[in-house]
Amino acid sequence: MSNNATVVYEERGAVALVTLNRPEALNSFTRQMHRELWAALDQAEANPAVRALVLTGAGRGFCAGADLAEFDFEPGPDLVKRADPGPVIEQAFNPTARRLQGLRMPTIAAVNGVAAGAGASLAMTCDIAIAATGASFIQAFSKIGLIPDAGGSWFLVERLGLARAMALALTGDKLPAAQAKEWGLVWDVSDDCVGAALALAARLATMPTKALVVTRGLLRDAGTRTLDQQLDVERDTQSALGRTHDYIEGVMAFREKRPAQFKGE
Repeated sequence: MSNNATVVYEERGAVALVTLNRPEALNSFTRQMHRELWAALDQAEANPAVRALVLTGAGRGFCAGADLAEFDFEPGPDLVKRADPGPVIEQAFNPTARRLQGLRMPTIAAVNGVAAGAGASLAMTCDIAIAATGASFIQAFSKIGLIPDAGGSWFLVERLGLARAMALALTGDKLPAAQAKEWGLVWDVSDDCVGAALALAARLATMPTKALVVTRGLLRDAGTRTLDQQLDVERDTQSALGRTHDYIEGVMAFREKRPAQFKGE
C-alpha cells in the first residue's frame, strides 16, 4: 500500500500484520480507513499461506473509535439528519466487526495504546487480545450521549459480566491494561504487545486452522444453545473435522510420536 495508506498490510511468514495508520488522530476511523481495512482482510484471506492475523495501531494509540470530524455538525437545516451516527455504523463499523468475526483464521489484537469507543469494540472483536502495559480501554460513548456500538454492548457483557460492563459503559471510566487482564478482557499484558502477539500468531499459524476457527464459533454460540443442543453440534462438528487432513495428520503424528505437520486443511 502507498505511504498515505490509512491501513498498512504486511505478511510475516504465515502471519498477516495489519496496522491502523492514522497515528496523528489516534487511529480513529474514517470511512476510507474502513475500506482499506477490508482490502487488507481480503488480501490476508486470499493467500492460503496466511493462517493467523495480528491487528494493531501505529503510534501511541490503538484506535480512538470514529473520527468525529467526519460527522457534519455545521449549523443549519437538517443538522440532526446530517449528524446521525446510524449510517456510518450500518455502512462501516458493523461490516468491519462482522468481517473480523468471520475471518477464516484466528485474529489477535495487539492493543498498543488507548482503545476508546469503537476502538475498544474492535479489540474485543478479535479472538485474542494482548495489551501493552500502558494501554487502556475507555467506553467513551456516555460522554457524548451515545451507547457502545460496533458490538461493544454485546462484547462487554460477554467478556466482563453485567455488573462490570454496566459500570464501564455508564461512567466512561478508563480501564487500565493490568485490570483488563484481571477482569478477563484481554489475554495478556506485555511491554512489547506487538512482538507478543506476533509470536502467538506464529504459533497458532502452525496449528489446525479449520479446527481453531470452528472452535471459535462453538464457543461464541454456546450461550445461545442448551447443553443438549451443544452436544449435538459438537458431534456433527467432530464428524466434519474427522474428514480433514489435519485430523488424520494429528492422530498419525501422535501415534508415531512425531511433530504434526498441519496444513490448515
